[in-house]
Amino acid sequence: MGTLYLVATPIGNLDDMTLRAVHVLESVPLIAAEDTRHTLKLLTHFGLRRPLVSLHAHNEARQLQTILSRLEQHDVALVSDAGTPALSDPGVRLVSAAVAAGYPVVPVPGPSAVLAALVSSGLPTNQFTFLGFLPRKRGELERVIRDAGEAKRTFVFFESPHRVQKTLAIMASALGPRSLVVAREITKVHEEFLRGTPATLLEHFAKSPPRGELTVVVAGSDWRAPDE
Repeated sequence: MGTLYLVATPIGNLDDMTLRAVHVLESVPLIAAEDTRHTLKLLTHFGLRRPLVSLHAHNEARQLQTILSRLEQHDVALVSDAGTPALSDPGVRLVSAAVAAGYPVVPVPGPSAVLAALVSSGLPTNQFTFLGFLPRKRGELERVIRDAGEAKRTFVFFESPHRVQKTLAIMASALGPRSLVVAREITKVHEEFLRGTPATLLEHFAKSPPRGELTVVVAGSDWRAPDE
């Protein structure tokens, strides 16, 4: 019986690859990858040559039995394009199916945009809610923001550059001058952390439209900055 390894990979800076991740990827007979082309570049960078199979949002249901059958004989590693697999990425069905079938599932921790943004935000970290990618429809988006904003916990979500201004406008209306941080391009050359309120950051992005990957961290309903 094989083991399913959930291997975190860099979200930008390749130096963040852990020694254990390299060891696991060089030892498993098969790697299930969100994008095999992307993962091949990562493996090449570290001098690794392993068989790859595609596992993404559009084929996960079809690939489940194939990968489970491989687990009957040997270990399999699961990776996403960046960060921790199965966290707002493909792989949840595979992990659930592997657990149900009795295969060991072992995490190989490493880079995570969620945790990197949260601990760098300066906002409370003892309790938080991760919302993943927010809904696209305006009504659902407003509801999610209102519900999350009513809680005392910090909340975190991913956002795309072309949608962030719409989201901030809704947050300005629903949450008022709530403290938040937009973390952009974490661990990459142009990494930056923009701090303010929905209104001030909306004004900023209207003048300087953002690029790259965004992770947004928002204070809970009762949090106040230390100097307030």
